[in-house]
Amino acid sequence: MPDEKNLSEINIEDQKIIENKELNLLESLIPVVILMCLLAYNIFFVEGQEWLGGYTNQYILLMGGIVAAAVGFFNKVSFSRMIAEVWENWKSVFVPIMILFLVGALAGTWLVSGIIPAMVYYGLQVLSPEIFLPASVIIAAIISIATGSSWTTSATVGIALVGIGSALGIAPGMIAGAVISGAYFGDKMSPLSDTTNLAPAMAGTDLFTHIKYMAITTVPTIIITLIVFAIISGNIDTTGSADISNLLASIDNTFHISPWLFLVPGIVIAMILMKTKPLIALGTGVVLAAVFAFIFQGDVLASLSDSKFSSIINSILTDTNIETDDEKLSELFSSGGMNGMIWTILLIICAMVFGGIMDAIGALAKITKSLLSVASSVFGLFASTVVSCLGLNAIASDQYLAIVIPGKMFKKAYEDKGLAPENLSRTLEDSGTVTSVLIPWNTCGAYQSSVLGVSVADYFVYAIFNYLSPFTTLLFAALNIKIRQLVKK
Repeated sequence: MPDEKNLSEINIEDQKIIENKELNLLESLIPVVILMCLLAYNIFFVEGQEWLGGYTNQYILLMGGIVAAAVGFFNKVSFSRMIAEVWENWKSVFVPIMILFLVGALAGTWLVSGIIPAMVYYGLQVLSPEIFLPASVIIAAIISIATGSSWTTSATVGIALVGIGSALGIAPGMIAGAVISGAYFGDKMSPLSDTTNLAPAMAGTDLFTHIKYMAITTVPTIIITLIVFAIISGNIDTTGSADISNLLASIDNTFHISPWLFLVPGIVIAMILMKTKPLIALGTGVVLAAVFAFIFQGDVLASLSDSKFSSIINSILTDTNIETDDEKLSELFSSGGMNGMIWTILLIICAMVFGGIMDAIGALAKITKSLLSVASSVFGLFASTVVSCLGLNAIASDQYLAIVIPGKMFKKAYEDKGLAPENLSRTLEDSGTVTSVLIPWNTCGAYQSSVLGVSVADYFVYAIFNYLSPFTTLLFAALNIKIRQLVKK
Protein backbone atom coordinates (compact mmCIF):
# COMPACT_ATOMS: atom_id res chain seq x y z
CA MET A 1 0.00 0.00 0.00
CA PRO A 2 0.96 3.67 -0.05
CA ASP A 3 3.56 5.51 1.92
CA GLU A 4 3.14 5.60 5.67
CA LYS A 5 -0.32 6.72 6.71
CA ASN A 6 -0.73 8.94 3.64
CA LEU A 7 -3.28 7.00 1.63
CA SER A 8 -5.96 6.13 4.13
CA GLU A 9 -4.82 8.40 6.96
CA ILE A 10 -6.66 6.29 9.52
CA ASN A 11 -5.49 5.60 13.05
CA ILE A 12 -6.05 1.91 12.50
CA GLU A 13 -3.84 0.93 15.45
CA ASP A 14 -6.55 2.37 17.71
CA GLN A 15 -9.24 0.27 16.02
CA LYS A 16 -11.54 -1.20 18.68
CA ILE A 17 -12.49 -4.83 18.29
CA ILE A 18 -16.16 -5.20 19.14
CA GLU A 19 -17.17 -8.38 20.92
CA ASN A 20 -20.75 -9.55 21.48
CA LYS A 21 -21.37 -12.29 24.03
CA GLU A 22 -24.92 -12.69 22.75
CA LEU A 23 -23.68 -13.82 19.33
CA ASN A 24 -22.61 -17.39 18.58
CA LEU A 25 -20.36 -18.66 15.78
CA LEU A 26 -23.17 -20.07 13.65
CA GLU A 27 -25.00 -16.75 13.68
CA SER A 28 -21.74 -14.93 12.83
CA LEU A 29 -21.30 -17.10 9.77
CA ILE A 30 -24.83 -16.69 8.39
CA PRO A 31 -24.12 -13.36 6.58
CA VAL A 32 -20.80 -14.71 5.30
CA VAL A 33 -22.34 -17.89 3.87
CA ILE A 34 -25.17 -15.97 2.20
CA LEU A 35 -22.71 -13.41 0.79
CA MET A 36 -20.43 -16.13 -0.62
CA CYS A 37 -23.38 -18.03 -2.14
CA LEU A 38 -24.69 -14.89 -3.86
CA LEU A 39 -21.23 -13.96 -5.14
CA ALA A 40 -20.67 -17.51 -6.41
CA TYR A 41 -24.04 -17.43 -8.18
CA ASN A 42 -23.08 -14.12 -9.78
CA ILE A 43 -19.68 -15.42 -10.93
CA PHE A 44 -20.88 -18.74 -12.38
CA PHE A 45 -24.35 -17.93 -13.66
CA VAL A 46 -24.74 -14.18 -14.15
CA GLU A 47 -21.28 -12.80 -14.99
CA GLY A 48 -21.30 -10.91 -18.28
CA GLN A 49 -25.08 -10.46 -18.26
CA GLU A 50 -26.80 -7.16 -17.63
CA TRP A 51 -28.29 -7.89 -14.21
CA LEU A 52 -29.12 -5.12 -11.75
CA GLY A 53 -27.66 -2.55 -14.12
CA GLY A 54 -24.17 -4.02 -14.02
CA TYR A 55 -23.81 -3.30 -10.28
CA THR A 56 -24.48 -6.87 -9.14
CA ASN A 57 -21.59 -7.16 -6.67
CA GLN A 58 -22.56 -3.87 -5.04
CA TYR A 59 -26.14 -5.04 -4.48
CA ILE A 60 -24.91 -8.39 -3.17
CA LEU A 61 -22.69 -6.68 -0.58
CA LEU A 62 -25.64 -4.55 0.53
CA MET A 63 -27.80 -7.68 0.78
CA GLY A 64 -25.11 -9.26 2.94
CA GLY A 65 -25.14 -6.15 5.10
CA ILE A 66 -28.92 -6.40 5.53
CA VAL A 67 -28.61 -10.04 6.62
CA ALA A 68 -25.82 -9.09 9.05
CA ALA A 69 -28.01 -6.29 10.44
CA ALA A 70 -30.89 -8.75 10.95
CA VAL A 71 -28.55 -11.05 12.87
CA GLY A 72 -27.43 -8.03 14.91
CA PHE A 73 -30.99 -6.98 15.79
CA PHE A 74 -31.71 -10.53 16.90
CA ASN A 75 -28.68 -10.31 19.21
CA LYS A 76 -29.57 -6.92 20.75
CA VAL A 77 -27.23 -4.72 18.67
CA SER A 78 -28.65 -1.25 18.16
CA PHE A 79 -29.14 0.30 14.75
CA SER A 80 -27.17 3.38 15.83
CA ARG A 81 -24.14 1.23 16.66
CA MET A 82 -24.22 -0.36 13.21
CA ILE A 83 -24.52 3.01 11.52
CA ALA A 84 -21.63 4.34 13.62
CA GLU A 85 -19.33 1.50 12.48
CA VAL A 86 -20.36 1.91 8.84
CA TRP A 87 -19.67 5.64 9.12
CA GLU A 88 -16.22 4.92 10.59
CA ASN A 89 -15.51 2.60 7.64
CA TRP A 90 -16.67 5.22 5.16
CA LYS A 91 -14.45 7.84 6.76
CA SER A 92 -11.47 5.49 6.50
CA VAL A 93 -11.87 5.16 2.72
CA PHE A 94 -12.64 8.81 1.94
CA VAL A 95 -9.06 9.60 0.92
CA PRO A 96 -8.69 6.38 -1.14
CA ILE A 97 -11.89 7.29 -2.99
CA MET A 98 -10.50 10.75 -3.74
CA ILE A 99 -7.32 9.07 -4.98
CA LEU A 100 -9.37 6.81 -7.24
CA PHE A 101 -11.03 9.85 -8.80
CA LEU A 102 -7.60 11.44 -9.31
CA VAL A 103 -6.18 8.24 -10.82
CA GLY A 104 -9.05 8.30 -13.34
CA ALA A 105 -8.24 11.93 -14.15
CA LEU A 106 -4.53 11.07 -14.31
CA ALA A 107 -5.13 8.25 -16.79
CA GLY A 108 -7.17 10.56 -19.03
CA THR A 109 -4.76 13.51 -18.98
CA TRP A 110 -1.68 11.32 -19.31
CA LEU A 111 -3.30 9.83 -22.40
CA VAL A 112 -4.18 13.07 -24.21
CA SER A 113 -0.87 14.69 -23.22
CA GLY A 114 1.03 11.83 -24.87
CA ILE A 115 2.69 10.61 -21.66
CA ILE A 116 1.27 7.07 -21.79
CA PRO A 117 1.81 6.80 -25.57
CA ALA A 118 5.43 7.96 -25.03
CA MET A 119 5.92 5.29 -22.36
CA VAL A 120 4.57 2.69 -24.77
CA TYR A 121 6.66 4.09 -27.65
CA TYR A 122 9.99 3.95 -25.84
CA GLY A 123 9.09 0.83 -23.88
CA LEU A 124 8.43 -1.14 -27.06
CA GLN A 125 12.00 -0.43 -28.13
CA VAL A 126 13.55 -1.51 -24.82
CA LEU A 127 11.40 -4.37 -23.45
CA SER A 128 11.29 -7.43 -25.69
CA PRO A 129 8.62 -10.12 -25.26
CA GLU A 130 11.25 -12.65 -24.08
CA ILE A 131 12.05 -10.69 -20.91
CA PHE A 132 8.95 -8.55 -20.52
CA LEU A 133 7.14 -10.30 -17.66
CA PRO A 134 10.10 -10.80 -15.28
CA ALA A 135 11.28 -7.28 -16.16
CA SER A 136 7.83 -5.96 -15.21
CA VAL A 137 8.07 -7.68 -11.83
CA ILE A 138 11.47 -6.11 -11.17
CA ILE A 139 10.47 -2.61 -12.34
CA ALA A 140 7.29 -2.64 -10.23
CA ALA A 141 9.23 -3.96 -7.21
CA ILE A 142 11.84 -1.19 -7.44
CA ILE A 143 9.24 1.58 -7.71
CA SER A 144 7.17 0.09 -4.89
CA ILE A 145 10.17 -0.22 -2.54
CA ALA A 146 11.11 3.39 -3.29
CA THR A 147 7.60 4.76 -2.76
CA GLY A 148 6.24 2.24 -0.26
CA SER A 149 3.08 2.14 -2.33
CA SER A 150 1.66 -0.65 -4.48
CA TRP A 151 -1.17 1.73 -5.41
CA THR A 152 1.18 4.42 -6.72
CA THR A 153 3.22 1.81 -8.58
CA SER A 154 0.15 0.54 -10.44
CA ALA A 155 -1.11 4.05 -11.18
CA THR A 156 2.20 5.06 -12.80
CA VAL A 157 4.51 2.36 -14.20
CA GLY A 158 1.76 -0.29 -13.96
CA ILE A 159 -0.45 1.49 -16.47
CA ALA A 160 2.52 1.98 -18.79
CA LEU A 161 3.62 -1.68 -18.55
CA VAL A 162 0.10 -2.92 -19.34
CA GLY A 163 0.11 -0.64 -22.38
CA ILE A 164 3.53 -1.78 -23.59
CA GLY A 165 2.81 -5.46 -23.01
CA SER A 166 -0.59 -5.26 -24.70
CA ALA A 167 1.04 -3.68 -27.74
CA LEU A 168 3.47 -6.62 -27.82
CA GLY A 169 0.51 -9.01 -27.80
CA ILE A 170 0.93 -10.27 -24.23
CA ALA A 171 -2.29 -11.06 -22.37
CA PRO A 172 -3.24 -8.17 -20.02
CA GLY A 173 -3.90 -10.65 -17.19
CA MET A 174 -0.29 -11.84 -17.35
CA ILE A 175 1.05 -8.29 -17.30
CA ALA A 176 -1.20 -7.20 -14.43
CA GLY A 177 -0.16 -10.30 -12.46
CA ALA A 178 3.52 -9.46 -12.96
CA VAL A 179 3.00 -5.80 -11.98
CA ILE A 180 0.98 -6.72 -8.88
CA SER A 181 3.50 -9.38 -7.84
CA GLY A 182 6.37 -6.89 -8.00
CA ALA A 183 4.35 -4.06 -6.47
CA TYR A 184 3.31 -6.09 -3.44
CA PHE A 185 6.83 -7.45 -2.92
CA GLY A 186 8.04 -3.84 -2.73
CA ASP A 187 5.07 -2.87 -0.59
CA LYS A 188 5.96 -5.56 1.97
CA MET A 189 9.68 -4.81 2.07
CA SER A 190 9.58 -1.00 2.07
CA PRO A 191 9.93 0.81 5.41
CA LEU A 192 7.73 3.54 3.91
CA SER A 193 4.71 1.24 3.53
CA ASP A 194 1.86 1.68 5.99
CA THR A 195 1.13 -2.06 6.27
CA THR A 196 4.83 -2.75 6.86
CA ASN A 197 4.65 -0.34 9.80
CA LEU A 198 1.26 -1.56 10.95
CA ALA A 199 2.05 -5.29 11.22
CA PRO A 200 4.96 -4.98 13.70
CA ALA A 201 2.99 -2.41 15.69
CA MET A 202 0.18 -4.93 16.11
CA ALA A 203 2.54 -7.81 16.94
CA GLY A 204 4.81 -5.91 19.31
CA THR A 205 8.11 -5.84 17.42
CA ASP A 206 10.10 -3.10 15.68
CA LEU A 207 10.02 -2.18 12.00
CA PHE A 208 13.46 -3.32 10.87
CA THR A 209 13.38 -6.58 12.83
CA HIS A 210 10.08 -7.24 11.05
CA ILE A 211 11.51 -6.46 7.59
CA LYS A 212 14.62 -8.61 8.10
CA TYR A 213 12.58 -11.53 9.41
CA MET A 214 10.01 -11.14 6.64
CA ALA A 215 12.77 -11.43 4.02
CA ILE A 216 13.21 -15.11 5.03
CA THR A 217 9.89 -16.02 3.38
CA THR A 218 9.51 -13.10 0.98
CA VAL A 219 12.79 -13.42 -0.95
CA PRO A 220 12.30 -17.13 -1.86
CA THR A 221 8.74 -16.34 -2.94
CA ILE A 222 9.77 -13.51 -5.27
CA ILE A 223 12.58 -15.66 -6.73
CA ILE A 224 10.08 -18.42 -7.54
CA THR A 225 7.77 -15.77 -9.01
CA LEU A 226 10.54 -14.45 -11.29
CA ILE A 227 11.44 -17.96 -12.44
CA VAL A 228 7.81 -18.74 -13.31
CA PHE A 229 7.41 -15.48 -15.23
CA ALA A 230 10.70 -16.09 -17.06
CA ILE A 231 9.40 -19.51 -18.15
CA ILE A 232 6.06 -18.01 -19.21
CA SER A 233 7.82 -15.23 -21.17
CA GLY A 234 9.95 -17.77 -22.99
CA ASN A 235 6.96 -19.82 -24.08
CA ILE A 236 4.18 -17.38 -24.95
CA ASP A 237 3.27 -16.48 -28.52
CA THR A 238 3.32 -12.73 -29.08
CA THR A 239 3.18 -10.42 -32.06
CA GLY A 240 6.88 -9.85 -31.35
CA SER A 241 9.30 -7.49 -32.98
CA ALA A 242 7.82 -7.95 -36.47
CA ASP A 243 4.89 -5.70 -35.62
CA ILE A 244 6.79 -3.16 -33.54
CA SER A 245 7.79 -0.93 -36.47
CA ASN A 246 4.14 -0.56 -37.48
CA LEU A 247 3.11 0.18 -33.90
CA LEU A 248 5.86 2.77 -33.50
CA ALA A 249 4.87 4.45 -36.77
CA SER A 250 1.22 4.53 -35.72
CA ILE A 251 2.05 6.17 -32.37
CA ASP A 252 4.38 8.63 -34.08
CA ASN A 253 1.72 9.60 -36.61
CA THR A 254 -0.87 10.26 -33.91
CA PHE A 255 1.15 11.92 -31.11
CA HIS A 256 4.08 14.25 -30.78
CA ILE A 257 6.48 11.97 -28.90
CA SER A 258 9.23 13.62 -26.87
CA PRO A 259 11.43 12.62 -23.89
CA TRP A 260 10.23 15.86 -22.25
CA LEU A 261 6.91 14.16 -21.58
CA PHE A 262 8.61 11.99 -18.94
CA LEU A 263 9.11 15.10 -16.86
CA VAL A 264 5.54 14.81 -15.53
CA PRO A 265 5.73 11.22 -14.14
CA GLY A 266 9.24 12.03 -12.90
CA ILE A 267 7.91 14.96 -10.87
CA VAL A 268 5.02 12.88 -9.49
CA ILE A 269 7.32 10.05 -8.36
CA ALA A 270 9.79 12.55 -6.88
CA MET A 271 6.98 14.19 -4.88
CA ILE A 272 5.89 10.80 -3.52
CA LEU A 273 9.49 9.93 -2.59
CA MET A 274 9.59 13.22 -0.66
CA LYS A 275 6.48 11.99 1.23
CA THR A 276 4.11 14.47 -0.40
CA LYS A 277 0.51 13.44 0.20
CA PRO A 278 -0.78 11.32 -2.70
CA LEU A 279 -3.73 13.66 -3.30
CA ILE A 280 -1.33 16.54 -3.88
CA ALA A 281 1.15 14.48 -5.92
CA LEU A 282 -1.50 12.97 -8.20
CA GLY A 283 -3.33 16.30 -8.49
CA THR A 284 -0.07 17.90 -9.58
CA GLY A 285 0.32 15.13 -12.16
CA VAL A 286 -3.12 15.91 -13.58
CA VAL A 287 -2.47 19.66 -13.83
CA LEU A 288 1.00 19.25 -15.38
CA ALA A 289 -0.31 16.70 -17.87
CA ALA A 290 -3.06 19.13 -18.91
CA VAL A 291 -0.45 21.84 -19.52
CA PHE A 292 1.75 19.43 -21.49
CA ALA A 293 -1.27 18.40 -23.60
CA PHE A 294 -1.69 22.03 -24.75
CA ILE A 295 2.05 22.28 -25.47
CA PHE A 296 2.69 18.95 -27.22
CA GLN A 297 -0.63 17.50 -28.41
CA GLY A 298 -2.60 20.35 -29.98
CA ASP A 299 -3.67 18.21 -32.96
CA VAL A 300 -4.90 15.40 -30.69
CA LEU A 301 -6.96 17.83 -28.59
CA ALA A 302 -8.42 19.42 -31.72
CA SER A 303 -9.47 16.00 -33.05
CA LEU A 304 -11.36 15.17 -29.85
CA SER A 305 -13.49 18.31 -29.56
CA ASP A 306 -14.11 21.73 -31.07
CA SER A 307 -12.38 23.26 -28.05
CA LYS A 308 -8.98 22.12 -26.78
CA PHE A 309 -10.01 23.11 -23.27
CA SER A 310 -13.14 20.95 -23.56
CA SER A 311 -10.97 18.02 -24.66
CA ILE A 312 -8.90 18.38 -21.47
CA ILE A 313 -12.00 18.59 -19.26
CA ASN A 314 -13.52 15.54 -20.97
CA SER A 315 -10.29 13.56 -20.48
CA ILE A 316 -10.50 14.32 -16.75
CA LEU A 317 -14.20 13.59 -16.30
CA THR A 318 -15.45 11.22 -19.00
CA ASP A 319 -14.50 8.77 -21.74
CA THR A 320 -11.65 9.58 -24.11
CA ASN A 321 -10.93 7.49 -27.21
CA ILE A 322 -8.05 8.39 -29.50
CA GLU A 323 -8.10 6.78 -32.94
CA THR A 324 -4.80 5.60 -34.45
CA ASP A 325 -3.79 3.69 -37.59
CA ASP A 326 -3.67 0.49 -35.55
CA GLU A 327 -6.85 -1.04 -34.10
CA LYS A 328 -4.97 -2.55 -31.15
CA LEU A 329 -3.52 0.84 -30.20
CA SER A 330 -6.91 2.52 -30.58
CA GLU A 331 -8.30 0.14 -27.96
CA LEU A 332 -5.27 0.79 -25.75
CA PHE A 333 -5.46 4.59 -26.02
CA SER A 334 -8.80 4.98 -24.31
CA SER A 335 -9.70 6.12 -20.81
CA GLY A 336 -12.84 6.50 -18.72
CA GLY A 337 -11.57 9.44 -16.63
CA MET A 338 -13.20 9.97 -13.26
CA ASN A 339 -16.42 8.46 -14.59
CA GLY A 340 -14.59 5.19 -15.17
CA MET A 341 -13.94 4.90 -11.42
CA ILE A 342 -17.59 5.13 -10.31
CA TRP A 343 -18.16 1.34 -10.41
CA THR A 344 -15.12 0.71 -8.22
CA ILE A 345 -15.97 3.48 -5.77
CA LEU A 346 -19.52 2.16 -5.32
CA LEU A 347 -18.08 -1.32 -4.76
CA ILE A 348 -15.81 0.00 -2.00
CA ILE A 349 -18.65 1.94 -0.36
CA CYS A 350 -20.91 -1.15 -0.35
CA ALA A 351 -18.07 -3.36 0.94
CA MET A 352 -17.58 -0.94 3.82
CA VAL A 353 -21.29 -1.25 4.67
CA PHE A 354 -21.03 -5.04 4.94
CA GLY A 355 -17.71 -4.94 6.83
CA GLY A 356 -18.92 -2.21 9.19
CA ILE A 357 -22.09 -4.05 10.16
CA MET A 358 -20.20 -7.34 10.60
CA ASP A 359 -17.79 -5.54 12.92
CA ALA A 360 -20.59 -3.76 14.82
CA ILE A 361 -22.49 -6.95 15.62
CA GLY A 362 -19.29 -8.65 16.85
CA ALA A 363 -19.18 -11.24 14.05
CA LEU A 364 -15.59 -10.49 12.99
CA ALA A 365 -14.30 -10.93 16.54
CA LYS A 366 -16.33 -14.13 17.05
CA ILE A 367 -15.02 -15.76 13.85
CA THR A 368 -11.40 -14.84 14.67
CA LYS A 369 -11.64 -16.08 18.27
CA SER A 370 -13.10 -19.38 17.04
CA LEU A 371 -10.12 -19.85 14.74
CA LEU A 372 -7.80 -19.07 17.65
CA SER A 373 -9.47 -21.66 19.86
CA VAL A 374 -8.53 -24.55 17.53
CA ALA A 375 -4.84 -23.56 17.31
CA SER A 376 -3.38 -26.17 19.65
CA SER A 377 0.04 -26.58 17.94
CA VAL A 378 2.57 -24.06 16.65
CA PHE A 379 1.67 -24.89 13.04
CA GLY A 380 -2.02 -24.67 13.95
CA LEU A 381 -1.42 -21.18 15.32
CA PHE A 382 0.25 -20.07 12.07
CA ALA A 383 -2.49 -21.71 10.01
CA SER A 384 -5.24 -20.07 12.07
CA THR A 385 -3.58 -16.67 11.58
CA VAL A 386 -3.39 -17.19 7.81
CA VAL A 387 -7.02 -18.33 7.56
CA SER A 388 -8.12 -15.41 9.75
CA CYS A 389 -6.32 -12.89 7.52
CA LEU A 390 -7.70 -14.43 4.33
CA GLY A 391 -11.20 -14.55 5.75
CA LEU A 392 -11.14 -10.95 6.94
CA ASN A 393 -9.87 -9.77 3.56
CA ALA A 394 -12.97 -11.38 2.07
CA ILE A 395 -15.45 -10.49 4.82
CA ALA A 396 -14.32 -7.04 5.97
CA SER A 397 -13.09 -6.08 2.45
CA ASP A 398 -10.18 -4.17 3.95
CA GLN A 399 -6.55 -5.24 4.37
CA TYR A 400 -6.06 -3.01 7.41
CA LEU A 401 -8.67 -4.93 9.39
CA ALA A 402 -7.15 -8.18 8.08
CA ILE A 403 -3.96 -7.13 9.90
CA VAL A 404 -5.37 -5.37 12.95
CA ILE A 405 -7.96 -7.87 14.16
CA PRO A 406 -5.80 -11.03 13.91
CA GLY A 407 -2.83 -9.03 15.22
CA LYS A 408 -4.68 -8.10 18.39
CA MET A 409 -6.41 -11.46 18.78
CA PHE A 410 -3.37 -13.71 18.24
CA LYS A 411 -0.65 -11.66 19.96
CA LYS A 412 -0.95 -13.34 23.38
CA ALA A 413 -1.26 -16.82 21.82
CA TYR A 414 2.13 -16.40 20.11
CA GLU A 415 3.64 -15.26 23.41
CA ASP A 416 2.15 -18.28 25.21
CA LYS A 417 3.75 -20.60 22.63
CA GLY A 418 7.13 -18.94 23.26
CA LEU A 419 7.22 -17.42 19.76
CA ALA A 420 8.90 -14.09 19.05
CA PRO A 421 6.43 -11.35 17.94
CA GLU A 422 8.04 -11.10 14.49
CA ASN A 423 6.52 -14.52 13.70
CA LEU A 424 3.09 -12.94 14.00
CA SER A 425 4.00 -9.73 12.16
CA ARG A 426 5.48 -11.71 9.26
CA THR A 427 2.45 -13.99 9.02
CA LEU A 428 0.11 -10.97 9.05
CA GLU A 429 1.94 -9.51 6.05
CA ASP A 430 2.39 -12.82 4.21
CA SER A 431 -1.34 -13.51 4.38
CA GLY A 432 -3.10 -10.20 5.10
CA THR A 433 -1.32 -7.60 2.99
CA VAL A 434 -0.68 -9.52 -0.21
CA THR A 435 -3.95 -11.45 -0.57
CA SER A 436 -6.17 -8.37 -0.36
CA VAL A 437 -5.64 -7.76 -4.07
CA LEU A 438 -7.04 -11.22 -4.89
CA ILE A 439 -10.52 -10.37 -3.57
CA PRO A 440 -12.59 -8.46 -6.20
CA TRP A 441 -14.67 -6.55 -3.62
CA ASN A 442 -11.74 -5.78 -1.31
CA THR A 443 -10.58 -2.17 -1.58
CA CYS A 444 -7.22 -3.34 -2.98
CA GLY A 445 -8.68 -5.77 -5.51
CA ALA A 446 -11.19 -3.19 -6.71
CA TYR A 447 -8.50 -0.51 -7.00
CA GLN A 448 -5.94 -2.58 -8.89
CA SER A 449 -8.57 -3.96 -11.25
CA SER A 450 -9.82 -0.48 -12.15
CA VAL A 451 -6.42 1.17 -12.47
CA LEU A 452 -4.84 -1.57 -14.58
CA GLY A 453 -8.02 -2.20 -16.56
CA VAL A 454 -7.85 -5.95 -15.89
CA SER A 455 -10.41 -7.90 -13.87
CA VAL A 456 -9.32 -9.79 -10.77
CA ALA A 457 -10.46 -13.02 -12.45
CA ASP A 458 -8.06 -12.35 -15.35
CA TYR A 459 -4.97 -11.54 -13.26
CA PHE A 460 -5.66 -13.87 -10.29
CA VAL A 461 -3.75 -16.89 -11.60
CA TYR A 462 -0.79 -14.67 -12.58
CA ALA A 463 -0.52 -12.80 -9.27
CA ILE A 464 1.93 -15.55 -8.33
CA PHE A 465 3.72 -13.75 -5.50
CA ASN A 466 0.43 -12.87 -3.84
CA TYR A 467 -1.13 -16.31 -3.56
CA LEU A 468 2.22 -18.08 -3.05
CA SER A 469 3.15 -15.99 0.03
CA PRO A 470 0.65 -17.61 2.48
CA PHE A 471 1.78 -21.08 1.36
CA THR A 472 5.43 -20.13 1.88
CA THR A 473 4.84 -18.93 5.42
CA LEU A 474 2.90 -22.13 6.23
CA LEU A 475 5.63 -24.30 4.69
CA PHE A 476 8.30 -22.63 6.84
CA ALA A 477 6.10 -23.12 9.91
CA ALA A 478 5.42 -26.79 9.09
CA LEU A 479 9.13 -27.53 8.59
CA ASN A 480 10.13 -25.34 11.56
CA ILE A 481 12.45 -23.26 9.37
CA LYS A 482 13.62 -20.00 10.97
CA ILE A 483 10.83 -19.93 13.56
CA ARG A 484 12.27 -17.55 16.10
CA GLN A 485 11.63 -18.17 19.79
CA LEU A 486 11.17 -15.59 22.52
CA VAL A 487 14.39 -14.68 24.28
CA LYS A 488 13.78 -14.62 28.01
CA LYS A 489 15.51 -11.76 29.76
